[in-house]
Amino acid sequence: MTARGNVWLGAAGLVINSNGEWLVVKKTYGGLKGFWSLPAGFVEGGETADQAAIREVKEETGIETELVGMIGFRTGVLNGAISDNMAIFLLKPSSQGQMIQRDTKEIAVAAWQSPFELKDGDDVSLMLKEMAEKTIESGLFRMKDRNPGDWFGYTAYKLFFSE
Repeated sequence: MTARGNVWLGAAGLVINSNGEWLVVKKTYGGLKGFWSLPAGFVEGGETADQAAIREVKEETGIETELVGMIGFRTGVLNGAISDNMAIFLLKPSSQGQMIQRDTKEIAVAAWQSPFELKDGDDVSLMLKEMAEKTIESGLFRMKDRNPGDWFGYTAYKLFFSE
């Protein structure tokens, strides 16, 4: 991992296909290993957060996408020292019928799943489960009483998402 200092900025892409299914992945490493989550990664120098989300989706799944808009922002503090932030973007496939071609080093499994499957799954990240439970409309609000601190070591955590 590249040195990132004490402030991290990640980007994630929620890709929804014409059947209403979401593109999700299971990472091969880290705290999300074995759990469905969104394709995501760190923003690199010289790119915007939305460009990073599009890049990460392509790198992890092979699916080319276009930006629809920003739908959420997660912010937290890891172990009282690292500001861990993630912008969440709504993306659509550039063309329908693209085949998933996962990055076998980083991604154990990549698939299209309905939000109903994700909402009820036991192997789904907290953030993705929360997103699946909400209908995307407009405005941002803070989801209360949700803290994955015991799992990742967050000493502060907030998730903002469209309702």
